[in-house]
Amino acid sequence: MGKPKRSNRMRDVREKKEYEEEVLQIARVTRVVKGGRRLRFRATVIIGNRKGKVGIGLGKATEVAEAIKKAVSRAKKEVIKIPIVNDTVPFEIKEKFKAAKLLIRPAKSGTGIIAGSAMRRILELAGIKNVVAKSVGSSNKVNLAKATMKALIQYHKKDIKFPKKREKKSPDSPPAPQGGTKEGVPVKEGASAKEGEKQPETINNK
Repeated sequence: MGKPKRSNRMRDVREKKEYEEEVLQIARVTRVVKGGRRLRFRATVIIGNRKGKVGIGLGKATEVAEAIKKAVSRAKKEVIKIPIVNDTVPFEIKEKFKAAKLLIRPAKSGTGIIAGSAMRRILELAGIKNVVAKSVGSSNKVNLAKATMKALIQYHKKDIKFPKKREKKSPDSPPAPQGGTKEGVPVKEGASAKEGEKQPETINNK
Protein backbone atom coordinates (compact mmCIF):
# COMPACT_ATOMS: atom_id res chain seq x y z
CA MET A 1 0.00 0.00 0.00
CA GLY A 2 1.15 3.49 -0.83
CA LYS A 3 1.61 6.36 1.59
CA PRO A 4 -1.59 8.25 2.50
CA LYS A 5 -1.93 11.55 0.71
CA ARG A 6 -1.91 14.68 2.83
CA SER A 7 -4.97 16.84 2.52
CA ASN A 8 -4.74 20.47 1.44
CA ARG A 9 -5.96 21.55 4.87
CA MET A 10 -2.87 20.08 6.53
CA ARG A 11 -0.65 22.03 4.15
CA ASP A 12 -2.43 25.31 4.85
CA VAL A 13 -2.27 24.91 8.62
CA ARG A 14 1.30 25.92 9.29
CA GLU A 15 2.84 28.05 11.97
CA LYS A 16 3.69 31.50 10.75
CA LYS A 17 7.19 32.65 11.54
CA GLU A 18 7.37 35.54 13.97
CA TYR A 19 10.50 37.02 12.35
CA GLU A 20 11.74 37.27 8.80
CA GLU A 21 15.23 35.84 8.30
CA GLU A 22 17.90 37.12 5.95
CA VAL A 23 21.45 35.77 5.59
CA LEU A 24 23.90 38.65 5.59
CA GLN A 25 27.14 36.74 5.02
CA ILE A 26 28.51 33.20 4.84
CA ALA A 27 32.28 32.91 5.22
CA ARG A 28 34.71 30.01 5.46
CA VAL A 29 36.95 30.07 8.51
CA THR A 30 39.86 27.77 9.26
CA ARG A 31 41.37 26.79 12.59
CA VAL A 32 44.88 25.40 12.86
CA VAL A 33 45.17 22.43 15.22
CA LYS A 34 47.82 19.83 15.91
CA GLY A 35 46.62 17.55 13.15
CA GLY A 36 46.29 20.29 10.53
CA ARG A 37 43.53 22.75 9.60
CA ARG A 38 39.83 22.45 10.33
CA LEU A 39 37.40 24.13 7.96
CA ARG A 40 34.11 25.54 9.23
CA PHE A 41 31.47 28.00 8.02
CA ARG A 42 30.44 31.21 9.75
CA ALA A 43 26.94 32.56 9.06
CA THR A 44 25.66 36.03 9.92
CA VAL A 45 21.86 36.27 10.01
CA ILE A 46 19.50 39.22 10.57
CA ILE A 47 15.94 38.71 11.79
CA GLY A 48 13.08 41.19 12.17
CA ASN A 49 9.30 41.52 12.15
CA ARG A 50 9.15 44.91 10.33
CA LYS A 51 7.33 46.36 13.35
CA GLY A 52 10.22 47.64 15.42
CA LYS A 53 11.94 44.40 16.46
CA VAL A 54 15.27 43.36 14.97
CA GLY A 55 18.24 41.19 15.96
CA ILE A 56 21.52 39.84 14.62
CA GLY A 57 23.36 36.60 15.33
CA LEU A 58 26.48 34.67 14.30
CA GLY A 59 26.85 30.90 14.12
CA LYS A 60 29.66 28.52 13.20
CA ALA A 61 29.42 24.88 12.12
CA THR A 62 30.90 22.36 9.71
CA GLU A 63 27.84 22.70 7.48
CA VAL A 64 26.17 25.84 6.15
CA ALA A 65 22.63 24.85 7.19
CA GLU A 66 23.74 24.14 10.76
CA ALA A 67 25.61 27.46 10.94
CA ILE A 68 22.50 29.37 9.80
CA LYS A 69 20.37 27.55 12.36
CA LYS A 70 22.75 28.51 15.17
CA ALA A 71 22.85 32.12 13.99
CA VAL A 72 19.04 32.38 13.97
CA SER A 73 18.75 30.99 17.50
CA ARG A 74 21.33 33.48 18.78
CA ALA A 75 19.69 36.38 16.95
CA LYS A 76 16.37 35.65 18.67
CA LYS A 77 18.08 36.03 22.05
CA GLU A 78 19.44 39.47 21.11
CA VAL A 79 16.28 41.01 19.62
CA ILE A 80 15.77 44.68 20.51
CA LYS A 81 12.74 46.96 20.24
CA ILE A 82 13.20 50.18 18.26
CA PRO A 83 10.91 53.21 18.67
CA ILE A 84 9.57 54.31 15.27
CA VAL A 85 8.04 57.78 14.85
CA ASN A 86 6.24 58.52 11.57
CA ASP A 87 8.00 55.58 9.83
CA THR A 88 11.46 56.96 10.69
CA VAL A 89 13.93 57.16 13.57
CA PRO A 90 13.25 59.73 16.32
CA PHE A 91 16.50 61.72 16.03
CA GLU A 92 19.99 61.78 14.56
CA ILE A 93 22.65 59.55 16.07
CA LYS A 94 26.32 58.71 15.50
CA GLU A 95 27.97 55.46 16.52
CA LYS A 96 31.30 53.64 16.24
CA PHE A 97 32.23 49.99 16.53
CA LYS A 98 35.91 49.14 16.08
CA ALA A 99 36.87 50.69 12.71
CA ALA A 100 33.29 51.15 11.48
CA LYS A 101 31.66 54.58 11.90
CA LEU A 102 28.11 55.45 10.86
CA LEU A 103 25.53 58.21 10.95
CA ILE A 104 21.74 57.73 11.00
CA ARG A 105 19.34 60.62 10.36
CA PRO A 106 15.53 60.81 10.25
CA ALA A 107 13.91 61.61 6.90
CA LYS A 108 10.56 62.84 5.59
CA SER A 109 7.90 60.51 4.23
CA GLY A 110 8.61 59.40 0.68
CA THR A 111 12.41 59.47 1.09
CA GLY A 112 12.84 55.73 1.46
CA ILE A 113 15.87 53.98 2.91
CA ILE A 114 19.05 55.67 1.74
CA ALA A 115 21.69 53.29 3.04
CA GLY A 116 23.85 50.46 1.85
CA SER A 117 25.41 47.16 2.81
CA ALA A 118 24.31 45.67 6.14
CA MET A 119 22.72 48.91 7.35
CA ARG A 120 19.98 48.81 4.72
CA ARG A 121 18.99 45.21 5.51
CA ILE A 122 18.78 45.86 9.25
CA LEU A 123 16.71 49.03 8.83
CA GLU A 124 14.34 47.27 6.41
CA LEU A 125 13.69 44.32 8.72
CA ALA A 126 13.23 46.72 11.64
CA GLY A 127 10.33 48.40 9.83
CA ILE A 128 11.88 51.82 9.22
CA LYS A 129 10.68 53.18 5.86
CA ASN A 130 12.30 56.63 5.67
CA VAL A 131 15.88 57.17 6.83
CA VAL A 132 19.24 58.47 5.65
CA ALA A 133 22.35 56.55 6.79
CA LYS A 134 26.04 56.83 5.94
CA SER A 135 28.96 54.60 6.88
CA VAL A 136 32.61 55.72 7.05
CA GLY A 137 35.69 53.64 7.66
CA SER A 138 35.60 49.85 7.62
CA SER A 139 33.50 48.07 5.00
CA ASN A 140 33.34 44.82 6.97
CA LYS A 141 29.71 43.68 6.95
CA VAL A 142 29.86 42.14 10.40
CA ASN A 143 31.33 45.27 11.97
CA LEU A 144 28.80 47.48 10.16
CA ALA A 145 25.93 45.30 11.34
CA LYS A 146 27.12 45.42 14.94
CA ALA A 147 27.64 49.18 14.74
CA THR A 148 24.10 49.62 13.41
CA MET A 149 22.64 47.53 16.22
CA LYS A 150 24.70 49.48 18.75
CA ALA A 151 23.31 52.73 17.33
CA LEU A 152 19.70 51.53 17.44
CA ILE A 153 20.06 50.56 21.11
CA GLN A 154 20.93 54.19 21.94
CA TYR A 155 17.34 55.28 21.20
CA HIS A 156 16.21 53.65 24.46
CA LYS A 157 18.67 55.64 26.58
CA LYS A 158 17.15 59.03 25.76
CA ASP A 159 13.72 60.52 26.35
CA ILE A 160 11.60 60.41 23.20
CA LYS A 161 8.54 62.62 22.92
CA PHE A 162 5.97 61.21 20.53
CA PRO A 163 3.78 63.78 18.72
CA LYS A 164 0.16 63.88 19.85
CA LYS A 165 -2.51 63.07 17.29
CA ARG A 166 -5.05 65.80 16.60
CA GLU A 167 -8.69 64.85 16.90
CA LYS A 168 -10.66 65.49 13.75
CA LYS A 169 -14.10 67.05 14.18
CA SER A 170 -16.89 65.41 12.23
CA PRO A 171 -18.84 67.75 9.89
CA ASP A 172 -22.20 66.55 11.33
CA SER A 173 -21.39 67.64 14.90
CA PRO A 174 -23.58 70.59 16.07
CA PRO A 175 -21.86 73.95 16.63
CA ALA A 176 -21.12 75.03 20.17
CA PRO A 177 -23.65 77.47 21.66
CA GLN A 178 -22.44 81.07 21.67
CA GLY A 179 -24.68 82.78 24.20
CA GLY A 180 -25.63 79.86 26.46
CA THR A 181 -24.11 79.00 29.79
CA LYS A 182 -23.25 75.79 31.63
CA GLU A 183 -25.42 74.22 34.27
CA GLY A 184 -25.33 75.95 37.66
CA VAL A 185 -24.16 79.32 36.25
CA PRO A 186 -26.71 82.20 36.10
CA VAL A 187 -27.48 83.72 32.75
CA LYS A 188 -26.07 87.20 32.31
CA GLU A 189 -28.21 90.13 31.31
CA GLY A 190 -28.54 90.59 27.61
CA ALA A 191 -27.62 86.97 26.94
CA SER A 192 -29.50 85.22 24.17
CA ALA A 193 -32.24 82.79 25.20
CA LYS A 194 -31.80 79.07 24.74
CA GLU A 195 -33.18 77.40 21.69
CA GLY A 196 -36.76 76.17 22.08
CA GLU A 197 -37.76 78.82 24.63
CA LYS A 198 -40.41 81.37 23.61
CA GLN A 199 -39.75 85.09 23.97
CA PRO A 200 -42.43 87.14 25.84
CA GLU A 201 -44.63 89.15 23.48
CA THR A 202 -44.61 92.94 23.86
CA ILE A 203 -47.82 94.97 23.47
CA ASN A 204 -47.61 98.56 22.39
CA ASN A 205 -50.48 100.71 23.80
CA LYS A 206 -51.38 103.36 21.33
